[in-house]
Amino acid sequence: MQSWLFDIRSRSFVFLTILFLILTALVYYQITESFDQIIILFFSESVGNPTLDILMQYITESGDVFNMMVFGIIMLIIPKTRRIGITLMILIVLSTLLTGYIKCGIDRERPDFDYEGVEFPVTISQDTFALFCEGGFDASYPSGHAARAMIFGIILGYALSERFPRGAYLMFLYPLLISLSRMYVLQHYPMDVVGGTVIGIMLAGVMANRTKLYKIFEKSKT
Repeated sequence: MQSWLFDIRSRSFVFLTILFLILTALVYYQITESFDQIIILFFSESVGNPTLDILMQYITESGDVFNMMVFGIIMLIIPKTRRIGITLMILIVLSTLLTGYIKCGIDRERPDFDYEGVEFPVTISQDTFALFCEGGFDASYPSGHAARAMIFGIILGYALSERFPRGAYLMFLYPLLISLSRMYVLQHYPMDVVGGTVIGIMLAGVMANRTKLYKIFEKSKT
């Protein structure tokens, strides 16, 4: 998974930046509005299975910034995973703030559907933070949950890639489930989670390279 780490001046970063700008323009000018509404309508009509409703709620809450910070702190405390913990903590904060400020600028309303599934035991989080924000800091695009989930998928997948070269890619199931759960609980449109995913890839690739995450393999060989 070495290719998932890249420099800010690399072609990969430039490509992802252009891709995100295109996605953002499509959302801002409501070009994808019909597509988003069709997909979210499908999800709104699919709820009602008690087991699936509760499962999706717990999956989506695992992407809450507080829960992820707790996990990052635990990784930071353990000496062998300290570099992973540092990288995760930085990225959790950066992605949460960045998505918050972008939401201010785009100011897209969240899906306007009433959730009619099983009542969740806790309130669904909309954790987004942006100081001095004039727009809707808790708006819809891009998804902070999707960004953080992709960060976890890349960082933890990379950390496992030496011992489990193929199995490490299973970590990408987590961001996929988070993205699906955010739509299932009617908090985000498809383009929201796609935009958040791209941000997660950009931040994780650059920051993992800057924090020299690859050195965890050097330590394991000594």
